[in-house]
Amino acid sequence: QKAMLWHGLPSDKHLSPREQVSIDAFFQMVKENQHKIQYRVLLSRYRGKTICPKCHGTRLRPEATWVKIGGMSITELIEKSVDNLKAWFDNLVLEGNEKKIAERLLHEITSRLQFLQDVGLGYLTLNRPSNTLSGGESQRINLTTNLGSSLVGSVYILDEPSIGLHSRDTDKLIHVLRELQKLHNTVIVVEHDEEIMRAADYIVDVGPDAGRLGGEIVFEGSIEDILNQSADQQYDKSKNNSHTVRYLTGQDIIPVPQSRRPWNMSVDIKGARMNNLRGIDVKIPLNVMTVVTGVSGSGKSSLIKGILYPALKRHLNEVADMPGDYSSLEGDWKKLAHVEFVDQNPIGKSTRSNPATYVKAYDAIRQLFADQPLAKQEGYTAQYFSFNAEGGRCEECKGAGVVTVEMQFMADLVLKCDACHGHRFKKEILDVRYHGKNIYDVLEMTVSEAIAFFTEYGNNTIVTRLKPLEDVGLGYIKLGQNSSTLSGGENQRVKLAYFISQERQEPTMFIFDEPTTGLHFHDIHRLLDSFNALITRGHTIVIIEHNLDVIKCGDYIIDLGPEGGNKGGNIVCCGTPEDIVRCKESITGYYLREKLTNNNV
Repeated sequence: QKAMLWHGLPSDKHLSPREQVSIDAFFQMVKENQHKIQYRVLLSRYRGKTICPKCHGTRLRPEATWVKIGGMSITELIEKSVDNLKAWFDNLVLEGNEKKIAERLLHEITSRLQFLQDVGLGYLTLNRPSNTLSGGESQRINLTTNLGSSLVGSVYILDEPSIGLHSRDTDKLIHVLRELQKLHNTVIVVEHDEEIMRAADYIVDVGPDAGRLGGEIVFEGSIEDILNQSADQQYDKSKNNSHTVRYLTGQDIIPVPQSRRPWNMSVDIKGARMNNLRGIDVKIPLNVMTVVTGVSGSGKSSLIKGILYPALKRHLNEVADMPGDYSSLEGDWKKLAHVEFVDQNPIGKSTRSNPATYVKAYDAIRQLFADQPLAKQEGYTAQYFSFNAEGGRCEECKGAGVVTVEMQFMADLVLKCDACHGHRFKKEILDVRYHGKNIYDVLEMTVSEAIAFFTEYGNNTIVTRLKPLEDVGLGYIKLGQNSSTLSGGENQRVKLAYFISQERQEPTMFIFDEPTTGLHFHDIHRLLDSFNALITRGHTIVIIEHNLDVIKCGDYIIDLGPEGGNKGGNIVCCGTPEDIVRCKESITGYYLREKLTNNNV
């Protein structure tokens, strides 16, 4: 019946596709009329990826599945999770020549599967596309590759390997890094995670702040040096200027809220069953900060990013991808006007995008320069001070400041433009100055420098648009900084600053996916203040997060698990952080307990 609905009745096969009545025939007609915009819009709403009908997603020809070992084909094996596959290989029994042939191969396979388990990736399947992995998962897979090679005398440099890791998995990561070190390797980790800092042999802290206020070594030593300083040593806890040291010694803290915000409205998801979710019913409270927790692979992204966001977007009559399977969306979702997913994707697809443009500050800056006497005398409008439009920009580099030279057998060369010397504008445009600064000088300022500069001369419009960037801890980035040079966490905070600057009045649900990525304790403190500012304006915050400092500040916690992969997908417990700590089944609660000891939980 489904085939007839989709492809038409067997009796209609003699008819042309245009004459048949079926879903295929309808979309064939839509394709033939793509020159009309309404048909292009219609097609885009129904176009997406689907499983290949020939191989059914296995990506191999049927003949490849004829070869079986232990009764299993290769396509069946790669669909298993690492945990299940390791157990299968451990129990595999081979005889005679097969045993001799496979002996070395089985050793390599089982050791690599063991390494994947050691770094907390036992829930992944081997056929999982690499573009669906988080940054932390990708780093840990690279780690297992290096562990498997058993190199010695090497230097391993890891950039925030704890991204996307639950505290339980961070313990596993520390164990793996120790194993690398025991093989006589040197391990250097760029990290903000407190557990990894406390496990390190030696800490080098750079600061004291970011941007032009950083760049100095403010502390060097072991964690014991921090915690057990004696009076005759140079280091003085009361006078130190290291934010890291102050947080590790407890001088600075991210306080636990005195009380949790009450709520009486919620968005209710019924029967969520995407990936490993087991038909769960979930309440998402409105006008408070909800944190979705659980070990890696427990189903957090499936629930929030895969179901809640697209389902809510569609209910609000906005275009979104097809949500995962769920029975219904109920509750008070009509109280919301918008839903925004604040991810870590770049703020602009073009290399010309920058933070000042994104938060609409550059428009005001260009108008300011257009209002200067010399600009009016020469007839320069605001457009002349844009490096994206003809007129004032350097035409040699088209306002990029650099020229790319294509090389046939080597990587392309990027050279500073000879015409403008990297300043992006024509000389006559750079002659227009505002209190001694031309447009290039302003774009080279950091956000904090620009706020101080424009405050001094009373440009409140520009200051108001830039202030949210400083409030979310981005005072160190330059106004004209290429967006491609921003990290994922920085991109996310620029988007947050944009929403704060809008002062949108309609109730909006903001969904954040691990917003603490790349953030120091000091930055997390400021980020939480920004979240509170949005909630005060009547908005709702939903966060997928592992960071315990954020979890302890949540009003409502949804803890998924208990484990990852096929051992997850259930709700372990819901409630305030204090409720989670009291739940004996919650792994999150076990690690959260220490953070809430001051609350006498």
